[in-house]
Amino acid sequence: MANEMSFEYGELEDWRGEKADPRKHGGVRASSIVCVVEVLENMVFLSNATNFIAYFLKSMHYPAAESANMVTNFMGTSFLLTILGGFIGDSFFTRFKTFIIFCTLELLGLILLTVQAQDSRLQPAINSKPSKSQEAILYAGLYAMAAGVGGVKAALPAHGADQLDHSKQRLISAFFNWYFFSLCFGGLIASTVMIWIEENLGWNWSFKISVVALSVALCIFSMGFPIYRYKRPGGSPLTRIYKVLASAIRNRKASLSEAENRIEIFGEKRNHDKFRSLNKALIGDSNVTATEVEETKTFLGLLPIFASTIMMNCCLAQLMTFSVEQGNIMDRSLNNFRIPTQSLSVFPLMVMLAFIPLYEYSVRLFRIKNNLPGRLNMFQPLRRIGLGLALASGSMAVAAIVEAKRRVEANNNVTLSVFWLGWQYVLLGLSDILTLGGMLEFFYSEAPDKMRSMSTALSWCSTSMGYFISSVLVTLSNSVSGHFGKVWIGGNDLNHSRLDLFYTLLCILNLLNLLNYIFWARRY
Repeated sequence: MANEMSFEYGELEDWRGEKADPRKHGGVRASSIVCVVEVLENMVFLSNATNFIAYFLKSMHYPAAESANMVTNFMGTSFLLTILGGFIGDSFFTRFKTFIIFCTLELLGLILLTVQAQDSRLQPAINSKPSKSQEAILYAGLYAMAAGVGGVKAALPAHGADQLDHSKQRLISAFFNWYFFSLCFGGLIASTVMIWIEENLGWNWSFKISVVALSVALCIFSMGFPIYRYKRPGGSPLTRIYKVLASAIRNRKASLSEAENRIEIFGEKRNHDKFRSLNKALIGDSNVTATEVEETKTFLGLLPIFASTIMMNCCLAQLMTFSVEQGNIMDRSLNNFRIPTQSLSVFPLMVMLAFIPLYEYSVRLFRIKNNLPGRLNMFQPLRRIGLGLALASGSMAVAAIVEAKRRVEANNNVTLSVFWLGWQYVLLGLSDILTLGGMLEFFYSEAPDKMRSMSTALSWCSTSMGYFISSVLVTLSNSVSGHFGKVWIGGNDLNHSRLDLFYTLLCILNLLNLLNYIFWARRY
């Protein structure tokens, strides 16, 4: 254990560039700062992202369809850019510097949007579209914020996990659970306090509070620099992957045994036997090392798991689009209070916030009671992801049944309570905590040491691709259904659409995707 700790900390530095001291640097205290920062950062991101559509409609006077697409594109781009942020954090800067740079960029974008929301001269006149200059300011602020979010979400969880002893996998698992707890807590504040502020005090106050909260998050994170430990960037992982693949292709006709003999001669340890043909990259190329080959094989092995989670995120995209439209035409009254549709996300967030402490307590109690030093097999990330994918399919089945009932009742002049949507919100919330939480831990723990930010970013990239593919599925389903009579989702009246059939399609696709995931998970 002492040797493992010495080796691990030998790769890490303190803020002076000297070898990190495990008694002074890193540990639970340092990783806890990351969780606090995530509460504030995710509150800012979600409170703006979930309500941008109202700002685009009421202040910038964009049409409803264009406003919805702008929000979807913003969300998708933010999560997609986590790959860029992860690449930069692994290649050029430490994860600490990467967070500082991208969080500052997010803050600048938010400040620009705040200035525009404050100044009527930067907004279009009533019933007028924005001018070119007004659009330029809007898009500059919007996508500066999106780029900042991408870098922050790639660097922050990897930096937090870097502070912990990697020989204690249970500690890493607990960190990602509490990191997800922080993410949900920020979402809860966004869905309650911030939505109330936006609806009662206006967008100006919402933007101002977001600027202050993100500034505080940046200060809190920066103040922890003396106790953090830092991993030096390892150069471009994409360059190393390309080099291995190019060399393996050149040597595709060479003997595999010759390449594997070279691995044994150099005393390199192989992690697994997948992609054995890549070992041919070692033949006749002194620039390729066995370690680089293993890094490439490991990263490629993560991709089927990543691809198998995209369809679940198509379901999550519905919570910000069609579920909101459903809620707007349902009975949202609770005594004398009218529930904002966006606040329906409170249901799954409350379930997640209660589930994570109970989960951690149960694991600790079970380990102590049975004297188990390691992580429990039943809670391994791959199993959690699989359960999450199963719940996604179930949630779409429930959503289809509820929408069919709502449509029938609406045609009989009966308005269902918005609480009927709570079932799909709760099921998708549990699906999200199991899938995203499991993905963050799995991709970080399994990734090559020099690719951890980029690999962790795959979790967020899956979310991004889910949003984009959701739009494609809507277009395709309308195109196909239009050839057989009437499009499923057409016009502005859900009572004359067949959203229930679209939900049924998502249920079937997610069930097929679950079978695909099981195939790849068993082979991993």
